[in-house]
Amino acid sequence: MAASFKLFVLKKGGSTVKTFRSPKKIVTGEGSVKNLLHLIKEYQAVKIFLFADPILIKLGVLSSIEQTLDENQIQFERYTDIQPEPQVFIGDGAVKALRKSGADLVIGIGGGSCLDIAKAAAVLAKNEGSIADYLNLSGSKKLTEQGLPKIMIPTTSGTGAEMTDIAVFSLEETKDVITHDYLLADAVIIDPELTYSLPPRVTAASGIDALTHAIESYLSINATVLTDTLALEAVEKIASSIRTAVWQGGDREARSSMSWGSMLAGLSFFNAGVAGVHALAYPLGGLFKVSHGESNAVLLPYVLDYIWPSCLHKMTILASALGIRRNGKSDRELAQSVVLEIRNLMEDVGLPNTLQAYGITEKDLEKLAAGGIKQTRLLARSPKTFQLQDVKQVYHAALNGTLKAEGVLNHVPYNN
Repeated sequence: MAASFKLFVLKKGGSTVKTFRSPKKIVTGEGSVKNLLHLIKEYQAVKIFLFADPILIKLGVLSSIEQTLDENQIQFERYTDIQPEPQVFIGDGAVKALRKSGADLVIGIGGGSCLDIAKAAAVLAKNEGSIADYLNLSGSKKLTEQGLPKIMIPTTSGTGAEMTDIAVFSLEETKDVITHDYLLADAVIIDPELTYSLPPRVTAASGIDALTHAIESYLSINATVLTDTLALEAVEKIASSIRTAVWQGGDREARSSMSWGSMLAGLSFFNAGVAGVHALAYPLGGLFKVSHGESNAVLLPYVLDYIWPSCLHKMTILASALGIRRNGKSDRELAQSVVLEIRNLMEDVGLPNTLQAYGITEKDLEKLAAGGIKQTRLLARSPKTFQLQDVKQVYHAALNGTLKAEGVLNHVPYNN
C-alpha cells in the first residue's frame, strides 16, 4: 500500500484535510539499480515476472539485471509484448501471462506505457476480469485485492508512472485509466544512468511531459504547500537542464537533474492532479496516435494561454522558476511571458508546436473537442472552467499556432 500522511491546508473559514501519498520506498542516485537484488530479497520472491520495453534488450539494459538474477538463482520470466500508448487488449495479454506464470513479484522497467502495464497486471493478477472492467469512465468492477508486490524502474525522465496509482490505456478515440491505491509501486528505483541512451526526440517528449506534470499540478485547484514545493523545484530542474539533456545526452549533470525533476513532478501531480492539458491530450493520442509526451507538449502553451488570468499570481512565480526575469514587467506581462517561453522551449528541443504538424486539420477539431470535454475527472482540477466552446478554441489555437499572449508581447528571450 501507499505511504501517506495528512496535510491540513488552511483556507478561509477553516482548514481542509489533504492526504499526501507516495510509493513506500524510493531509491535514487547514479547506479541505484544495483540495489534491485536487495529489494527482491526483502520480498522473499521465488519467481519474478519482468515487464520490459523491448528496446531495452537491444540497448543492453536488461543484460546486467538478468545476469544478477541468474547468478543468485532467482527464477524470472521476461515479458516484452508491450507497445507505446497500449490498447486494452495489450494490457489483457499481460494480465493473462502474469496469471499463468505463478510469479510472486513484478518488476517493471521501461517507459510509462511499460510501467502502466506492469502496475495494472500486478493488481489484476489477483482480481477477476479484464482491464476494461476497471476503467474509470466505462468499467463496472471495483478492485478488491491488492495484487502482487511490484518494483518500478523508469528508463525515461518524464511520465512519472512509477510514482502514481494510474494506468493509462488507449481506446478507439480517446484514453481511459485504471486508478486505485493498489496500483502504487511498493518500491521505485530512479537511476539516471538508465536514461543516458535515450535519443533526443524521446528525451524531449518525456521531459516536456514531466514539465507539464509539474506546471499543471502547481496550477491545480487541489494543490497544497507540499505539492507546490515539489512542483516548483521540478520546473526549475527541468527547465534549466532539458535543452542540454536533449542535445548533449551524455551530460551526466543534465540527465541527473531531469531524473530528479521527473520524480518530483510525479509526486506532485499524483497528489494535486493534472488538468486541461492532459484532458485535451487524451483524444489527441486516441484519435491520431500522437505519443503522450508530444500530445502534452503541443497543447501546453495554448492551455496556459487560456487559463493564465485565473491563476495570475502563480504564473508570476512560474516565471521565476522558468528563468524569466521581471525586468520591469507587470504581473500580467510576466504571466504572458510564461506562455511564450513554453512555446519557445518546444522549439528549442525540437518538438512540433502546432497540431498541423501531426496531420490534423480543421475538420478534426469537433471530434477532438467532443473527446476532450468528456475528461471531467481532469478538467475539474483546472483553475479556469472549460466549456465545450473553450475546448474547441484551445484546439483551434493549437492547430494554427496562435497565442493571445503573442499579440501583447513580442518574443521573450530565455532568461532575458
